[in-house]
Parts: sequence; structure tokens; C-alpha cells
Amino acid sequence: MSVYSRPVVMLLTGLLSLTVSIAVLNTLVPLWLSHESLPTWQIGLVGSSYFTGNLVGTLLAGALIKRVGFNRSYHFSCVLFAVATLGLGLTIDFGSWLLCRFVAGIACALVWVVVESALMRRGTIHTRGQLLAAYMMVYYMGTVIGQLLLSGVSTALMAVLPWVTTLMIVAVLPLLFNRIDGQGTDAPRVPVWPMLLRRNARLGINGCIISGVVLGSLYGLMPLYLSHQGFSDGKVGYWMALLVSAGIVGQWPVGRLADRFGRLMILRVQVFMVIIGSLWMLNDAAMVPALFLLGCSGFTLYPVAMSWACEKVPNHELVAMNQALLLSYTIGSLVGPSMTAMLMQRYSDQWLFVIIAAVALLYLVMLLRKANRHHTPVTTA
Repeated sequence: MSVYSRPVVMLLTGLLSLTVSIAVLNTLVPLWLSHESLPTWQIGLVGSSYFTGNLVGTLLAGALIKRVGFNRSYHFSCVLFAVATLGLGLTIDFGSWLLCRFVAGIACALVWVVVESALMRRGTIHTRGQLLAAYMMVYYMGTVIGQLLLSGVSTALMAVLPWVTTLMIVAVLPLLFNRIDGQGTDAPRVPVWPMLLRRNARLGINGCIISGVVLGSLYGLMPLYLSHQGFSDGKVGYWMALLVSAGIVGQWPVGRLADRFGRLMILRVQVFMVIIGSLWMLNDAAMVPALFLLGCSGFTLYPVAMSWACEKVPNHELVAMNQALLLSYTIGSLVGPSMTAMLMQRYSDQWLFVIIAAVALLYLVMLLRKANRHHTPVTTA
């Protein structure tokens, strides 16, 4: 049987449509608020509210999947995301946008846990790596498409909301007539919190936290940084597309190298590249290579750290482990933009890259202190 069966292809097709919408909104929401002259700290809080929603959605996902299964959980999440997005058109008000982005964050987290858990449960120990690679490729492709769309369409709020919401509804269609195997309702309920305490998965969990700080700051505040540098909304989309395209380019070779040389060595190299790319961004003349290096290393941290942790649990615990990993990622995504936005407001925009370099250095120290050997993943056996 092919790894990429019809339900898997349909699931990833729906994810692609959703991810385009997520990418467009993640870039334009801070820009829309900036155009309304909201202070940087309020823009940062709106970004953090989205990630707070991710946190809540991650905790709710396991119970939802257990109760109604993967398909209905996915459909509910898409509709909830669409409703929250339409709410942005009612008024540009700090409080209402805080709430709408919080609900949107819940919906997105539900989608991610549903998709990741469904793929991991459907795959075997020999095919999960391929499924995870396909998942990350589709996710980042959707992100790039969303960024590139910004250069060819109007970026006004009321011009964007109709077609973005339509994409969210379209994402429901592929799974209306395709059922994901292993709906999850028959699986035993496994609590999330013990997953966070597994000693053998600790570096993977920590890696997801660091990845959340890095990517949350880049997604939430890089558009604002570029806007403050004088770039138009369309140009901001181009630069963000370059950043994420580098992440796509890095997925396959990083995954192959991790299989060949082990997760520990590759994570060390990735984190070192994040530090170099961040310091390089402090020199405006080197933006192209610096952004490419940041994207290639930063956007591949999460799948490598995630695959490390998922190797440690049996099949029936994968939903709980995916929740724990996404929870870890979300904590980083929540702390990163809020802390960085305050420092950018108080000092300068360049603190965005200072913070990214600092947390990457902290994780590098953890990785260098790992004394015992980390085995080559069993997926290569």
C-alpha cells in the first residue's frame, strides 16, 4: 500500500488551503494594526493572543478527537477558524481583535493536532518520517503561496477577508467524502502532562519550545520589522516568502542528514546556523543570505525535534505526545513575540534578532551537554 493513500492526500490538500489563509493573516494582521497606529506592544499582544489560543486548542484537541474522531474535529476546526476571521471585519478594535485572534489560534491548534496525529497513527515506524516530511512541505508551501499572493492582490482588510474565509471553507471539502483511518475514538485516553516529563524526550520537547520562540517571533514580528525598514506590504510578502522558501528547501536534506547522522548532531548544526543567521541580520546589507540561513535552519528545527520525541512513545500515545510537543511549541510562540515586542518597543527593532540568537545559544548549550549517544532513528532500519 502506498504511503500517500487517498485520505492522506486529501488531508494534506485541505491543510494546504488552510495554511495559505494562516500565512496571509499572520503577515497582514500586524500590518493592519500598524496602519491604524496601534503601538508596538499592543500589536505584540494581539500576536500573543493567537498563540495563547494555540495553547488552549492544544489542550482541548485530545478530548475532541476522542469524542468525535479525526474527521469531525477537522471540520469543526475549519469552520471555527472561518468565523473568527470574519470577526476581524466588524471593527478594528484592540479588544475585539485580541478575542478573534485568540479563537483563531484555538482553531489552528486543533487542525495541527488532528493532522499530525492522524498522519502519525496512519503511518508505521518505517513511514512516519515520510509522512511528517510531506506534512511540513505542504505547510511551508502553503505559507509561501500565501506570502506571494500578497504581492498580486489588494491587502486592504475588507478585500482580503472574503477570499481568505472562502479558502477556509474550501479546506473542509476534501475530507467530506474521505475518512481518515483510525478515528481515535477507540484509542485509550492518554494524559498530556506525563509526556512533558519523559526524560528520554526532553531535548525534543525543549527543541519545540525554542522552535516556538524562533518561529513565533519571525512570523509575528518580522513583517513589522520589514515595514519599519520602509518596505511596502507587497515587498514584505516577498521577503517572508524568501524566509519560508528557505525552510522548504531545507526540509528534505535536513531530514535525510538526521536519519544518517542522528538527531543530536543535526540539531547542534541547525541551532548554530540560527545564531549565525540572526547575527548576520544585524547587518542590513546581508539580508538575503541571512534570511535564507535563518529560514533553512529555523524552520527545520520543529520537525527534527518532534521526530526525536515521537520515536520514544508507542502508537497509542502519539496523540498525547503530539499535544505535548505542540503545547511546548506554543509556549515558546507565546513567550517569544510578547517579550521581543516589548524590547523592540523600548530599544530598537534589531532586538528581534538578538532574542532569537540568545534562545538558540541557550538550546545549543543544552545540546552540547548531552553526553550519551543518540541512536540512529529506527525508521532507517
